[in-house]
Amino acid sequence: MVITNNLNVAMLLYPHPRIEVIVAGGSVRRADGAVVGEASNNLIQQFKVDYAVVGASAIDEEGALLDFDYREVQAAQAIIANARHVILVADSSKFRRSAPVRIGHISQVQTFVTDRGLPARVAKIAQDCNVTIIEAMDNVPHAAEEPSRDYPQAAS
Repeated sequence: MVITNNLNVAMLLYPHPRIEVIVAGGSVRRADGAVVGEASNNLIQQFKVDYAVVGASAIDEEGALLDFDYREVQAAQAIIANARHVILVADSSKFRRSAPVRIGHISQVQTFVTDRGLPARVAKIAQDCNVTIIEAMDNVPHAAEEPSRDYPQAAS
């Protein structure tokens, strides 16, 4: 069973007959197909899931997980609060960005999947909080990160 607040995730998974897909209701954010709002959060809060996969638009040097959309943050917070094991998926560009809304802290995560090593300060926080780090694409060259067109870049 997969519970999601993202239409793209639902579309990828629903053709698989062994996967039951539950989609949270609410307003659809055109930029990425996320379903946000009170109805979405209420559905998420009805479940206690084994694994939650969440992202962040930015991660600061103190380990704060950040985003641009407070509605998406509310959904992410509900997902984190109702999961036994939280998996954060964020590439290294997230350490060079800033966003205004706090999702939570790296200490709320059990596994962090990324493409490269973490900055030293964040790595230390993760180590102190027993977060397992998985470098999924070690040694892959990266093109220069362009600002997101979905949301404005926050000033540092």
